[in-house]
Amino acid sequence: MTVDLNADAGESYGTFSYGHDREIFPYVTSVNLACGFHGGSPSRIKAAVALAKAHGVAVGAHPGFPDLVGFGRREMALSPEEVYADVLYQIGALYAFLKAEGLRLHHVKPHGALYLKACRDRETARAIAEAVKAFDPEVPLVVLPGTVYEEEARRAGLRVVLEAFPERAYLKNGQLAPRSLPGSWISDPGEAARRALRMVLEGKVEALDGGEVEVKAQTLCIHGDNPNAPEVVRAVRRALEEAGVEVRAF
Repeated sequence: MTVDLNADAGESYGTFSYGHDREIFPYVTSVNLACGFHGGSPSRIKAAVALAKAHGVAVGAHPGFPDLVGFGRREMALSPEEVYADVLYQIGALYAFLKAEGLRLHHVKPHGALYLKACRDRETARAIAEAVKAFDPEVPLVVLPGTVYEEEARRAGLRVVLEAFPERAYLKNGQLAPRSLPGSWISDPGEAARRALRMVLEGKVEALDGGEVEVKAQTLCIHGDNPNAPEVVRAVRRALEEAGVEVRAF
């Protein structure tokens, strides 16, 4: 049994440092790097790509809404045409730095509010999928299973990678619990590790509003901006490996 362990990273901007890239890159197998819209200035993208290369970590694009002030976590009323253009633009920005380092684009995974909107809004999901397809139809798209986002990615003919979140709570409808809800964030490393094992070995996790949710986990996400992300990612990786799960990029 194998699983990828990814982290949202490269989100520092200009003189502002954000996240724990240096601490978590040795433990993950892929990263989703900010492309300048919610985080990640040019110099910071360059540095994050170089760090990923040094650790042999696969690099994906993490396009978001153009919302630096809100860190891409506020939904924006963009048209499908705007979403398409914004996603394609951000992929291209990251790709320039990857090419300079002799690396390929491993995958695409939208960030924050854009990701969540795609899970329930078919036009947004289709625009993201079509942008990735236009860039390179061989590039995988990371999705939340059981959503219209997954449906549109498959309809576009893209390779789909199913994602689960051991340090985020789920609702019984399969969606991620809004961050405004108490208990939506799992900060305890041991609990995150336990949930990760259930997701991979059993395909299930407890729901915040009762019962259990079925999950399909080809990749597990750890948010790099979590205050104790280094402790969480170490605990998750150790638990997976001790259970005999091979942790490697998809």
